Amino acid sequence: MIRGIGLDICSVERMAGLLADTRFLARYFDETEQAYITSRGPAAAASMAACFAAKEAFVKALGTGFDGVATHDVVIEHMPSGQPRYLLRHTAQQRMLAMGARHAHLSITHDGDMAAAVCILEGE
Repeated sequence: MIRGIGLDICSVERMAGLLADTRFLARYFDETEQAYITSRGPAAAASMAACFAAKEAFVKALGTGFDGVATHDVVIEHMPSGQPRYLLRHTAQQRMLAMGARHAHLSITHDGDMAAAVCILEGE
């Protein structure tokens, strides 16, 4: 059963302007996410926008926004195939379980200057 759906879009240009801002990176992304983003070379801003949109989509699916959910508790990982997935910690995982969801599905896309992400929270 679907417990929540979230969708977000993010401007790649906006993230390109924030790519050099180490305070922004440290505030929104954990060390593994930062390493992934910076390793992407010319695609770094697009990857950053996609990861940011994925975090926003998750908290929208919760229905709470980041109120009470730490940004570092919603981590975007990438499988060897490139498929993105959520790694949820502490506050993010607790909120998801409290609403009856057991799994967070993630899809990310890029087109031109925009990146978008969809989160579907599934439970019993």
